[in-house]
Amino acid sequence: MNRKTLVLPAVIGLLAPVLAACGGSDSGSDSDGSIVVGTTDRFTASKDAPAPLDPAYAYDVGSWNILRQTVQTLMIQPKGEGDPVPEAAQSCDFTDSGNERYACKLRDGLKFANGDAITAEDVKFSIDRARALKADSGVFALLSTIDTVETQGDNEVIFHLKTADATFPFKLSTPVAGIVDPDDYEKDKLRDGFDVDGSGPYTMSAEVKNDELVDAVFTKNPNYKGTLKVNNDKISLRSFEDADAMGAALDKGDINVMTRTMSPEQIDKLTNATNSDIDIVETAGLEIRYLGFDTNAPTVKSKAVRQAMAQLINRSELVSKVYGSQAEPLFSMVPASITGHSNAFFNKYGDPSVTKAKAMLSQANITTPVKLTLHYTTDHYGPATKQEFEVLQKQLNDSGLFDVSIEGAPWSTFRSAEQKGDYDVYGMGWFPDFPDADNYLAPFLDKDNTIGSPYVNSEIRNTLIPESRREADRISAATSLTDIQDIVAADVPVLPLWQGKQYVAARDDVTGTAYALNSSSTLQLWELGRGVSG
Repeated sequence: MNRKTLVLPAVIGLLAPVLAACGGSDSGSDSDGSIVVGTTDRFTASKDAPAPLDPAYAYDVGSWNILRQTVQTLMIQPKGEGDPVPEAAQSCDFTDSGNERYACKLRDGLKFANGDAITAEDVKFSIDRARALKADSGVFALLSTIDTVETQGDNEVIFHLKTADATFPFKLSTPVAGIVDPDDYEKDKLRDGFDVDGSGPYTMSAEVKNDELVDAVFTKNPNYKGTLKVNNDKISLRSFEDADAMGAALDKGDINVMTRTMSPEQIDKLTNATNSDIDIVETAGLEIRYLGFDTNAPTVKSKAVRQAMAQLINRSELVSKVYGSQAEPLFSMVPASITGHSNAFFNKYGDPSVTKAKAMLSQANITTPVKLTLHYTTDHYGPATKQEFEVLQKQLNDSGLFDVSIEGAPWSTFRSAEQKGDYDVYGMGWFPDFPDADNYLAPFLDKDNTIGSPYVNSEIRNTLIPESRREADRISAATSLTDIQDIVAADVPVLPLWQGKQYVAARDDVTGTAYALNSSSTLQLWELGRGVSG
C-alpha cells in the first residue's frame, strides 16, 4: 500500500508522525482481548535498587512509563505538546509576580483506585516524602526548588519556592510528583518490589519472574478523574530480552504493538515494506546520547583529555554508520528543536581534527596514547549501542592519541556502577523529564545531578541556572542558556553525541499509535484502541 502521511499539530516543531507499510490482517492479542505492547525495557528489583517503581526512586524512561499509567500528577503534558495542563488539579497558577508561589486546587471527587478520597494532605505527603527520602537515583532533585508545601483545606496545595522557577509546572507533571496513598507508601522508606498504587487511568498487576517484571497488565481504573480519555479497557506491557525477540512476537501476532527500542535494521525494513499488515510511526524525538565523565578520575581529570575527545569524535560518521536517517549529530546537550539550543561544541571545535587534538594534549603535557575504557549498557538503549561504541573506539584509536577499550554491562549493574563512580567514561542516554532546555542542563550540572558528576561550575549553579529559571518566556532565557552551553563545551564534563527520532510499530487494526509516544518518550497507553484494518 502507498505510504500514508499524518501530520499532527506541532509545538516547537516536535511532532510530525509518518505511517508506512500498511496492509490488512487480523492481529493477535491476549485471550481476554487486551492490547499487548512490547518493549525491551527491563524492570529488575535488586539489592542496589529494590524499589524500581516507587515514584520517589524511579528515574528512567521505562519505569516512568509504568508510573505514568498508574500514578496521577497535578499537571500533565498535553496530547498535542506544549505547556503542561492541570490533571489531578482543576487549576494551578503562579500567584505572585516572581514565580515563587504556586497554588493548585484539586479536582472535586478525586479518588485513589481503591476508592479512598484524595486530599491536599495526600499531595503534600507525596511531595514531601520524595524530597525527604533523597533516593540515590537523584530524582528528588526535580523538586529541589521547593522550600515548603502548604495545604489550605482539603483541596488546595501551595508550593513556596526557594527561588523563581518558571519550569516548576513541568516538574509537577513528572512521576516524582505523583500522588501516592499514605496507607500504601511509608513516609521514611521506599516501597520495594513492583506494586504500584495511585489514581491514574489504570491499575497495574505485575507478573514477576526471578525479581524481574516481565508483564505489566494495566486495567482501566473506574475511579479515575482527569483529563485523559482512556480508549481501551485493558492493556499489557510485555518486556522482551532484545529487539529481535520483540519483532518476532509482533510478526507472529503475539503482541500488537512494539515500542522502544527497535533496531535500525527493523526500522528500515518496516519503513520500506510495501505490503504489510504492520504500520510504523516515526516522530521527531528529544532523546539524546552522550558520554559522561568522572572528572575526578585520573584518566580524564585533565580538561585537555576531554577536550581532545571532543575534537576527535566525528558525529556525522557515527550517525551515518550506526543509525542512518534515524538520528542526527548533536553539538549541545540541548537538542536542536528546543528553544535555547546552540551548537556550542561545533562553535568551539569545528570539524574533527587530529592535529588540533594533538596540540591540546601536548600543551597540557599529556602523554599519549591516553589509555581509557568506555563503558556502555548492553540492554537499555537498543541493540545498536555496542556498534556505536565500536565506532567511537575506532575513531579515537585511529588518531594515535588514545588507546581505548570498550566494556558493556546490563543496565541493572551498569547504572549502579555509574552512580557509585566506578566508571571514568560512560555512555548514557537522556529522555527529557519535560521539553525545556533547563532539563538538558540542570540534571547534569546542578547539585545532586542525576549522573553523580563531581564537576562543579559555580557560575552555572549559582547564577546562570537560577537566572534562566526566572524567565517565564523561555526565549528570554536564551542568553543564560547559551552561556551554560558554551561553558560545557569548554570544560566537557559531558560530551553530546546525537539526537534520535522515535518509532512505534503496530498491527494496522490498532488505533492511536501516532500519539502512543510523545516527544519526551512518554508512553501514552491510553491512546491505543481497536479499529478497522486498513
